[in-house]
Amino acid sequence: MTGLAVLVRKELLEQRRTLRLVVVGAVFLAFGMLSPVLAKYFPELIKALVPANQVPPNLPVPTTADAVAQFVKNVGQTLTLAAILLAMGTVAAEKERGTAAFILTKPASRAAFVVAKLVGLGATLGVAMIAAGLGAYAYTAWLFTAPPVAGYAAMCVLLWLSLLVIAALTLLGSALVRSAVAAGAIGFAAYIGLAVVSALPTIGPYTPAGLQGPAAQLALGEAASDLVGPIVVNVLIVAGATALAWLSFRRQEL
Repeated sequence: MTGLAVLVRKELLEQRRTLRLVVVGAVFLAFGMLSPVLAKYFPELIKALVPANQVPPNLPVPTTADAVAQFVKNVGQTLTLAAILLAMGTVAAEKERGTAAFILTKPASRAAFVVAKLVGLGATLGVAMIAAGLGAYAYTAWLFTAPPVAGYAAMCVLLWLSLLVIAALTLLGSALVRSAVAAGAIGFAAYIGLAVVSALPTIGPYTPAGLQGPAAQLALGEAASDLVGPIVVNVLIVAGATALAWLSFRRQEL
């Protein structure tokens, strides 16, 4: 892949200069800190928003497990949408502006162009996930009890992989079309489709959403079910989506 190192440096520099890294990191950090807060004060919110005669008499006392579950839920829903927004213009916007054609006049292959985009996405989501994990862990330890550090870190890695799968599928959409909005629609459709498939007992554990349950178990220090197969399948989805993005992109006139 000619020019891969140069293009990766370009992507990482662009993530910083366009403030995408800062903005995405701030969003992830905010949701990370908010997750245990919501879990802690959810009973009070119910009492404040629901008429007194409709409030359940025995609301459960929030625990560390609730804080972890809220964090996993926020990553799987809201922050997944943030990953789609981040990825949807990666290739489509450069094709639309004509910068892709300019870059490829240099000694750089189209495969390197696509892979560099994936690396840039993975790096940005990785830094943002670290910020979210640190914020969530600090507030969980403050409001509840501190979960095991190693297990919590493993949870963050699994959640990062689940985000990368959706980002890679959105990258594929961005390579297929010339509109960032259309690419975002493809990424969102992939997210909904995988969410539906995750409800199937046989296939569900191998989807990005299927990683969330074991991730929460690891964060609480519990033994998770066999993760090798689901991790391998999700990595293969990322690799397959990237390969298809390259195959599509290499045939296009820029």
